[in-house]
Amino acid sequence: MKIKISSDSTCDLPRELIEKHNISVTSLTVTVGEKEYVDGVDLTADKLFEMVESTKAPCHTTAVNVSDYETVFDNYLRENDAVISFHISSDMSACYQNANIAAAGDGRIITVDTRNLSTGIGLLVLNAAEMAENGASPQEIKEAIEEKKQLLDVSFVIDTLDYLRRGGRCSSLAALGANLLMLHPMIEVKNGAMGVGKKYRGSIEKSIMKYIDDKLNGNDNIDPSRVSITYSPGLSQEFLDSVKEKVRSYEIFDEIITAEAGCTVSCHCGPKTLGLLFYKKHL
Repeated sequence: MKIKISSDSTCDLPRELIEKHNISVTSLTVTVGEKEYVDGVDLTADKLFEMVESTKAPCHTTAVNVSDYETVFDNYLRENDAVISFHISSDMSACYQNANIAAAGDGRIITVDTRNLSTGIGLLVLNAAEMAENGASPQEIKEAIEEKKQLLDVSFVIDTLDYLRRGGRCSSLAALGANLLMLHPMIEVKNGAMGVGKKYRGSIEKSIMKYIDDKLNGNDNIDPSRVSITYSPGLSQEFLDSVKEKVRSYEIFDEIITAEAGCTVSCHCGPKTLGLLFYKKHL
């Protein structure tokens, strides 16, 4: 059976992994000011930040619409027996709901509400692609993914709350207070939604290094299969290399992925965001 694995563009997987596993990606729309762009096609995250910082224009994202999902599903099913389509948490976007409407009860199309974002989705997509390559059925993949998504440990440290404020996900007062106090919150994804965890004080670079220690040091509930170091533009390559070396020094993970967040995630998290995303061994 030939199975097409697809995802919306919030999965943030590196291009080489998308191509290696023949994963298809459907892009959300990013609006800066009054102009619309296709995530990852005609706008990159670094260009997004340049535009927002220079014009102070608001930015927001729009879900893939039903018509576009109908088109891509029809195209996939011309050459595949089944489609498994992954989507950002339904608490954060209408992508999953729109995909369900487009699927219209077609049993060949399985839609997955990942209850997550960014490479939290990406890790699930990779697992599904690997299972499909190894001959698993669509139902076997769906059942495995429904279990795996509950084990995701997804968090980020952000440099500024300004972008979350612009997107209506935090108050202006909270953003101002955090910036004045040089606080860098850890954003955690739990039960399909984002929440604030520990807050770090000092430079973003020092905060990220402390965050890595907090996540990995003495943590015996980590699935060692793979971790994604996911970041938005703004951090130097030298610093990103040091982050990867620090994660590697713990000698926990069999595979370390580094992934740059796309426009959709970056639009809300802002520049100089970095997170570790991996599976837990158990709930």
